Amino acid sequence: MYLIREKNQSRHYRLWKPALILEKIHHMENYSIFIVEDDPWYGELLDYHLSLNPDYTVTRFTNAKSFLDQLHQKPDLVTIDYSLPGTNGLELFTMIRSVYPSMPVIIISGQEDVNTAVELLKKGVNDYIVKDENTKDILWNSILRIRENQSLKKEVETLRKELHQKYEFEKLIKGNSPAIKRVFGLMEKATLANINVSITGETGTGKELVAKAIHYNSNRKDKPFMAVNMAAIPGELLESELFGHEKSAFTGATGRKIGKFEEANKGTLFLDEIGELDLNLQSKILRVLQERELVRVGGNEKIKLDVRLIVATHRNLAEEVRKGSFREDLYYRIIGLPIPLPPLRERENDILLLAKFFLDEFCQENKMEPQLLTASAREKLLLYNYPGNIRELKAMMDLAAIMSNGKEVTAQEITINATRSDDLFMGEVKTLKEYTAHIIGHYLKKYNNNVLEVADKLDIGKSTIYKMLQQKEITV
Repeated sequence: MYLIREKNQSRHYRLWKPALILEKIHHMENYSIFIVEDDPWYGELLDYHLSLNPDYTVTRFTNAKSFLDQLHQKPDLVTIDYSLPGTNGLELFTMIRSVYPSMPVIIISGQEDVNTAVELLKKGVNDYIVKDENTKDILWNSILRIRENQSLKKEVETLRKELHQKYEFEKLIKGNSPAIKRVFGLMEKATLANINVSITGETGTGKELVAKAIHYNSNRKDKPFMAVNMAAIPGELLESELFGHEKSAFTGATGRKIGKFEEANKGTLFLDEIGELDLNLQSKILRVLQERELVRVGGNEKIKLDVRLIVATHRNLAEEVRKGSFREDLYYRIIGLPIPLPPLRERENDILLLAKFFLDEFCQENKMEPQLLTASAREKLLLYNYPGNIRELKAMMDLAAIMSNGKEVTAQEITINATRSDDLFMGEVKTLKEYTAHIIGHYLKKYNNNVLEVADKLDIGKSTIYKMLQQKEITV
């Protein structure tokens, strides 16, 4: 930003010819400019010059009162003559900003007064321009810069809104089962405070999505979200990845590296698979969390931290503490608000909702016609156990869309590549009666031995289940 533009400086602005500027900003929308200038001739000059841009709508005022009477129209930008009758530019600027704090204001003055210019710019005036033969060209350039900044701010705000909408719980995580609604309730509580969060669940249940949704709906949403998969980084590199290092801290450290804790400052750090950490690194993370500061590897400077921690694991950390493979003090430091994610097999009709969503998404991304799930396909999807959870279901639906006839997906196109024989109840050759007992036993476990609910789900008589239980044909 220029304080005072001397005559020799204005040669720079002669490069900004009206035609060039018009070409650069022609794509922008209509832009309203109010000119407050008590000199009719000079006001008309500025009006004519700015009106060369067809995107500009220019309105002139010769005094502060008439201008303030129309300020409710909320122009995109205001230019003010500093020496107006009955007031000055600073007083009028203060009035404008008291009503519209972000409205851009340019002061145009007949005096080259550095002290006045500095005071105005400190107060928040966007630019201070001295009246001379180059004023109109300098004004063109100043307005262009202000418009570009406004456009960038609008774009950032739009992206923030889109990001917030993207991470709305119900849009991010599909489902309306009681199990997933309980998760939504816990996620909502997690957004209301800066408590640490621990997310548990089987592989493929969407732990990172939940962490992102919490962050982008919290008061830290405008700050960084950094994710680290602890199981994916070799142990010897993990300390540097988390805490950073200084140049020459070890062989190969050719420069300073900022660690994930530091990158996440003021925001959220998501540590996935935290149960894979060795005890030595656990103690270092504990110290950082306790002291709220870190020292880079090979450094001495203490760096203050304000980081919200969200961790995730498929392990039972309480059991790991009992076995001695996870520090108890770190466990209590990170456990915070626990959010257990249900496996897909416990989410009832969410399976079909997700299957249809993935099928539609794949068809849309690949410019294919929408496809329907037949009754046989839906039945097959509901009977499967999903050891890979949501991630596995998505892979199944992507393949089904390719294998189908282009109109509908049948059971034949639902390819199940089970990684465990038990998932298909096909681990060994059994009789039909044994398979029936196996399936009923599986669903009794799934629904907490509720015979009536299992009978309804499998469409069999409850007496059949009671009889098989009595004869010990089913083990639960």
